[in-house]
Formats: sequence, C-alpha cells, structure tokens
Amino acid sequence: MSVARPAARSLFSRSGLAAVAVTAAAPTTTPTTTAAAPLPCRQFHSSSKLEARRRPRFSNVRAVEMGLVNEEKIQNFTEQKFKKYTPEEIKVLKTVYTPQQIEAIEAGEATIDPRDLTIQGRLRIDPYRLPYVDDFSHISPVIDKRPRREPPPDPNARFMNLDEFTEDLINWADSFRTGEVTGNLKKLKDFAPAEWQEKAEGVWPKEVRKKAHEDFMDYVKAEAAKKPAQAEEDGPTDADFLEYILERSSMTDNNRKSNSALAPGLPHKVPGVAGLYKHSVDPDDLGLDDTGVYQDLKRRTGMSVREILRLNTKILVRRFVSNQTRMGKVRSASVLCIAGNRDGWLGLGIAKSTDSETAVIKSRLLAIQNMRPVRRYENRTIYGTVTAKVGASVVELRSRPPGFGLRVSHRIFEMCRACGIQDLSAKFLRSKNPLNTVKATYEALMTQPDPEEIAIGRGKKLVDVRKVYYGGNVL
Repeated sequence: MSVARPAARSLFSRSGLAAVAVTAAAPTTTPTTTAAAPLPCRQFHSSSKLEARRRPRFSNVRAVEMGLVNEEKIQNFTEQKFKKYTPEEIKVLKTVYTPQQIEAIEAGEATIDPRDLTIQGRLRIDPYRLPYVDDFSHISPVIDKRPRREPPPDPNARFMNLDEFTEDLINWADSFRTGEVTGNLKKLKDFAPAEWQEKAEGVWPKEVRKKAHEDFMDYVKAEAAKKPAQAEEDGPTDADFLEYILERSSMTDNNRKSNSALAPGLPHKVPGVAGLYKHSVDPDDLGLDDTGVYQDLKRRTGMSVREILRLNTKILVRRFVSNQTRMGKVRSASVLCIAGNRDGWLGLGIAKSTDSETAVIKSRLLAIQNMRPVRRYENRTIYGTVTAKVGASVVELRSRPPGFGLRVSHRIFEMCRACGIQDLSAKFLRSKNPLNTVKATYEALMTQPDPEEIAIGRGKKLVDVRKVYYGGNVL
C-alpha cells in the first residue's frame, strides 16, 4: 500500500505515535545512557521544506499601538471617539429631523454599545475614509449616490410634431407677458357680423370680409402699440432663450423633469454648433452625392461622381467571418467586389465590417480605387496562356479566337465583362475556393506576357502577320 494516500498517511502517523508512547511508558530493567530520539518527519510532497517561516506581506498592527490593551484605555478611547449627544446637540437635531426620526436615533443610541464599537469595530485612518461617522444627513458626492428628487420619466411620451411644438412655443412665450395673453386676443371672426361668425371665411361676402380685415388690422396695430417699453423689459432674455434650447423638453410630457439618462432633444440648429458637422458636398456633383460618400474617392482617383457612378461594379464573394476575443466571438461580414469600365480597366476590393451594408460600400470604394489597366489583344482576349496560383487555387486562362465567347465560371465571367474581355476560356487545376479563384484570376490578368517587351529583349521587331498580309481582315 502506498504511503502517499491520505488513509495510509494517517495510519502510519498513528502507529508511530503509539510506538513512541509505549516505549516511553514501559519500565526499563537496564539503565540507558541516551534519550529516545524523535521520529523523523517525512515529507509526502515534492516541494522542498522551508528553512524558516514565511514573512507576512504586511506588518502586524500591535494592540499597544491601537491603545486597546487594558480596560482604562478602552474606556478612554470610547469616550473620545463615540461621545454621547449633549442636550444642546439634541435640540439642534430636533430642528432638522422629525419626532419619529428623533425617536429612532435615540433607540439606536440606546441599543448599540460604544464599547462594542471600540473592541469589534475599527475606525478607518486611510485617505479614502468617510468624512463623517454617524451623521448621514449630509451628502458627499464622492461617496454617496446622486439623490433622485424627480419622478421617473413618462413611458408614453413621444417627440412633438410641428403643431405641438408651435403650441408649446406659444405657451412659453406667453409666460413672459404681463398683459393680455395670446389665447385671449380677438380673432378675425370677432369683427364679422354675428350671423357670419359661425361660418367659414370663404363663404363671407366680399364687403363683410374686407370690413372684418380692416378692423382686425387696426386692432392688431393698437395692441402692438400698447406699452412697448414695458413689453421690452418683460420679454425673455438671452438666458431664457438658452434655457429653452437646452432644458426645454421636446417630448409630449408637459416639460416634466425626471431622473432620466436620456439627453434632451436638440433643436434643428444649435448656436455654436450649426454648420460644423456638415458633409462636404461639391456643387459640381449636381446632387448626385449629397451624403459625401464619394468625396474622398474623387480626391484619390481624380474622377467625377458621374464617372464613378457609370462604372460597372459587382459583388462576387460574400461570407461571414468570426474573430475570437476575450469577450467572445465577434461576427463580421467579408465582401469581395470588383469594378471596371468595360474598356480595359479592372479593380478588386475586399472589406470587412460588423454591418453588411458598410462592408459592401467599403469594398466597392476600394475596388474603384484599385482599378488597374488590363492588357488585351485586339480589345477582346488576352495574350497567350497565363497561369496564376493563390493559396491552393490554380487558375489557367487561355486566349481564344473571335466568336469563341466566354466559356468560364460565373465569377470569371463577371470579371471579364467588367474589363471588356469577350473571348476567353479558363480552367481550375486545383482548389475551387471562391475567394482564392477570384484573386488568382485577377493576378493572372495583371501578369500577362507583353509581346513588345519580349521582342525588345530579343532584339527583334514585332509584326502582326495577319494585319500585314491580310490587311487587317481577320475572321
């Protein structure tokens, strides 16, 4: 049986102690000159034995330093730190608290023994200690939470429409008037005869309508001329306008204040901020890019927005990828897009984003920015046979005679149509991964052999035999 097991270890320890006890209790007939040596303690784990006791990380606090050694010092500490309320202090408390609260305070003072607080509790002396001991009527913003003095927000409140906002603005403006409020002023129908007041203005006779308008205008001018100086003094100030903009509620809650974390609704134009966060719109775009999506691309490529919109773009690969982080898997959308002008230019763009629409826009802009010229023979096919390898995908492109068409996969078909290639055949020699096959095709189109460079390197002159001998009449 192994002595490393707990049961065996306990058994061996007990047997060893019993043997020592029997040896010590048995009478000896022969005198011995040496005392019984203690049994060696065997370690049952692989770690080495410590030479000395491990020192604590923090120094111990002695009772003498705390002043709590004898009863006299405990009593002195209690009387010094936990004093009882004097009659003067009780009178002051009665002016702050209600009689029920005073009874609760006295009951708490009688229940808690200050000596127990001295022995069992400890007063903090660190810099982050509470600035008070027993008076919780004062609020410290560093420690205490902010009090909620307002009711919760109205769950049924919504943003005001134009009519409700106009009415709220009139009510706010009427609060600064000292005379007659807007709701009590006379209206146009009040100046019409009694038999026409209940009818619509459109059916009034011409003479009645004209007379009512003249009397109403005279009434408005007379009201505006009343006490103009007093109206200017009693009107809203700049501070009132600023308060209306920043603190007035834009919801249908009658401007009720609440403990809400939502910021108040901002007006259409905020003073000092209006005009700072507008999209850079070029007037030459004629309204084609009001959101400013293509402004940076215009500076990079030198093309106009109309030319950018005329380009042929197509999404070839769309997939979802995940990035493992400490917060879990973050799922993103990966989009591969191509762009071309159907006349020898082709670009490739790959973008990722947590939003699919954002990834599509980014990949389209990158494809337009990465457009490069593609070498074409007779503006219809490529030069010879080209092979390219990306990862485990190998693509072989072959030039074909006129009228052959595009006998390729659907993704290569879109790439050829975007760059203006009409006759081509392609073959996947190994893997058919969509992303790698598109990349390999793009690399093959960009790395075609140039017959002019080969002729110059060999010191020869390049001549198209068909054009020379057949006058350019090629089938």
